[in-house]
Amino acid sequence: MSAPETAGTTARPVQQPQARAVRLGPRSVAALVLVSATGVAGFGWPLLAGPGSRVGAHAQDAPWLFAGLLVLLVAVVAATISESGLGPKAVAMLGVLAATGAALRPVGAGTAGIEPMFFLMVLSGRVLGPGFGFVLGSVTMFASALLTGGVGPWMPFQMLAMGWFTMGAGLLPGPDRLRGRGELFMLAGYGFLAAFAYGTVMNLSGWPFMDALASNVAFDPHAALPANLARFLAYCLATSLGWDLGRAVVTVVLTLTLGATLLKALRRATRRAAFESPVTFDPR
Repeated sequence: MSAPETAGTTARPVQQPQARAVRLGPRSVAALVLVSATGVAGFGWPLLAGPGSRVGAHAQDAPWLFAGLLVLLVAVVAATISESGLGPKAVAMLGVLAATGAALRPVGAGTAGIEPMFFLMVLSGRVLGPGFGFVLGSVTMFASALLTGGVGPWMPFQMLAMGWFTMGAGLLPGPDRLRGRGELFMLAGYGFLAAFAYGTVMNLSGWPFMDALASNVAFDPHAALPANLARFLAYCLATSLGWDLGRAVVTVVLTLTLGATLLKALRRATRRAAFESPVTFDPR
């Protein structure tokens, strides 16, 4: 007599859901392209406008005009969340990460570039993807501005720059394959370069309006593009190089020391949230 068979089929190992980045639809991609193009114009108008352009005549009004970009940013963030179909778990994670980043920003108060929030944005963008990263970076900077009282005409520029900073981490290669030390070194390298890029882009938001200083590094609306580029480079070297270097070093150190643990935690949270898993019902 053969041994009695067990009831049911052979047990199969349960496959854990893979941590995947939040995917965006075509309308969200179009919205990101639109706001990014608007941001490039908002940051780079001094370099894009010709020497004879009348834009420079309204230089004193420009910060407040560009502050209206904040409304567009908030609208894009809301549309991105809505169109991407993010569920309550994804929105909850967005809120937690944004609150954490906002709380980290006052640490060091930017002294000598001690800004630990940047490493959190790099790792979050890496795990959750470029679209989620842009939303996270913008919302985090908005929340931190409210927390620290840093609301002003510079805020939409900060939101855009941080959105690009976090989105760039989500565009790095090998999100599903690269792991371990190789991934950490790649993220640290990106964080180092992107920290300088963030500072350089933010310099563009204030550099055109320092004409009262009458210095050789101020924006000259009547000068040609090469001359203004030389002035801008001198301005960056003289004013923000120390802060940018400090920000870059802090981002690298925190990424290499805490990155592995935080990446694992973020991926575990993403798997458990299963943002894109369809709802199914087991038959009885």
